[in-house]
Amino acid sequence: MIQITPQMRVLVAVEPVDFRRGIDGLSQVCRAVLSADPLSGTVFVFRSRSAKAIKLLIYDGQGFWLAQKRMSAGRFRYWPTATDAVSRRLAAHEFTALIWGGDPQRAQAAPMWHRLGFDAPGNEAPRA
Repeated sequence: MIQITPQMRVLVAVEPVDFRRGIDGLSQVCRAVLSADPLSGTVFVFRSRSAKAIKLLIYDGQGFWLAQKRMSAGRFRYWPTATDAVSRRLAAHEFTALIWGGDPQRAQAAPMWHRLGFDAPGNEAPRA
């Protein structure tokens, strides 16, 4: 099982790809179309033309994972778009919504990081 963590980089191809492509073909799409390194550990997400299936391409340091999900009913209706780019980066919680057929734009999560001030309990300023 592939564990999706908040620290993972997820890159979604905006345009559909030919689903006859395997690992080598999708790696070439990563390099030539998305201008990204398929060996970087990024989770690459591709959609079929019919929007009934997606493929994930991931390199884990030892080899490639290629996973496919085909909807038994319906389609992936909410697919990220970009007017000036061929790919779009998603946060882990947006990616989770996407693979479950939801709208990643409406997915909500707590902020990833914020600075704690010295006034927070347990973070008193150092005494001179």
